[in-house]
Amino acid sequence: MSASRPWAKSGLAGLHVLADDDPRWPAGPVAQAQAACEGGAAVVQLRTKHATDRQTLDWARSIRALTRRAGVLFILNDRFDLALAAEADGVHLGQADFPPARLPKNARERLTVGYSTHDIEQAIAAGGEPVDYVAFGPVFGTDSKDSLYGPRGLDALKQVARAVAPRPLVAIGGISRSNLPEVLAAGAAGAAVISAVAAAAEPVAATRALVGLWTPEPLHAEPSP
Repeated sequence: MSASRPWAKSGLAGLHVLADDDPRWPAGPVAQAQAACEGGAAVVQLRTKHATDRQTLDWARSIRALTRRAGVLFILNDRFDLALAAEADGVHLGQADFPPARLPKNARERLTVGYSTHDIEQAIAAGGEPVDYVAFGPVFGTDSKDSLYGPRGLDALKQVARAVAPRPLVAIGGISRSNLPEVLAAGAAGAAVISAVAAAAEPVAATRALVGLWTPEPLHAEPSP
């Protein structure tokens, strides 16, 4: 582990596949998660924007079993209570979700906590929050996830990577096999994808192709003075 990348062995570095319940995808969240596990993803995150709590919990428990067998981290989007009920490894919170600082003690002790940011001000503020990693995006344009924010670009990603260090930064938004090397070079520890796997004709192969772009110590683009 290098001094410039203290998060390299945190378990959060690598490909984060969002298992998403959008009905446009050919397979449901559990099948997406299975493909992510088979393809070597580091993290599977369940994201449900259409399902009931009961359905989300049923999916979460199935994905928990899959990820446990595969040795993959499992994170649930938005809901720390469902994350606890499903025995997930973590919860990912957005700017409009339950504030990280107000998580109950048992949730804070049991769950890895991720936090979404969309500009440098939010990223700096995240440095004062009790979170384990910070997500930033959308880096590029995307149709997979609704956002009030336009594409942020690689320069903003570099700035945020410096601002949140030493916490790992996970980039999201329009990330593909073609632009992932630039994302890693900008300082991201991980990259989260939805359509790159969910919409793929062969999601296992798509996952493997993305995972194959990581190296133990990705090249780091040093910031300009």
